[in-house]
Amino acid sequence: MKVVILAGGLGTRLQEETAYRPKPMVEIGGWPILWHIMKIYSAHGFNEFVVALGYKGAMIKDYFLNYRYRRNDLTINLADGVVTPHDGHPEQWKLQLIDTGESTETGGRIRRISHLIGDEPFLMTYGDGVGNIDVRSAVAFHRQQGRLATVTAVRPPARFGTLTIDDNAVTEFTEKPLAGEGWINGGFFVLEPRVIDYIDGDHTAFERAPLARLAREGQLSAYRHPGFWHPMDTVRDMVLLERLWSEPSPPWRIWS
Repeated sequence: MKVVILAGGLGTRLQEETAYRPKPMVEIGGWPILWHIMKIYSAHGFNEFVVALGYKGAMIKDYFLNYRYRRNDLTINLADGVVTPHDGHPEQWKLQLIDTGESTETGGRIRRISHLIGDEPFLMTYGDGVGNIDVRSAVAFHRQQGRLATVTAVRPPARFGTLTIDDNAVTEFTEKPLAGEGWINGGFFVLEPRVIDYIDGDHTAFERAPLARLAREGQLSAYRHPGFWHPMDTVRDMVLLERLWSEPSPPWRIWS
């Protein structure tokens, strides 16, 4: 199955970083968040990616063109110009980096790369959220349900610390727990190609009319993921993810 990653948005809520680079290239632990997302899928055996580019997409192209040289030691023969990277464990990734327009909405980006999807189900996510998602389990769930689309439902990160109060005394204080109430769209989808018929064109946001219509028609399943998930929408999110990555076992690092 191919993995479609929407990596073309402006990232306006993270302007401190996105004024200079596309949001998927904002780094966590020295690696772009796009890399973290790809590693999540790769850990489950999904190594073929279609990345829908837009805002500052050339920076993503440049990064992967030089990927082997960036992450490995090099031997450079100045006589003939041959550069040999010392790959210990090279990534088994195949990438198609496709310009889908700077102002195209999320649904429009999917529609623009539809010719690369074919007749098979595909995976889709955004270039700004990570989690310890069991992608293979989500795919199996999707097949079992037999609907056109499956969205991973996650718990929203809580924005504020929580208090447990008994007789006017605080008995427990938790600073910004990671799991909030209810379920929200976690952005990790399994989709049938027919979903593209629900997208009118470049102006269509996938999260609005297409998903609403799929839900009305009983064609949208929810795969519940009670584990870790977190978006990178703001500087505060970026700082939190950076701190978690520095810990011995980052919660979304499911690869070895």
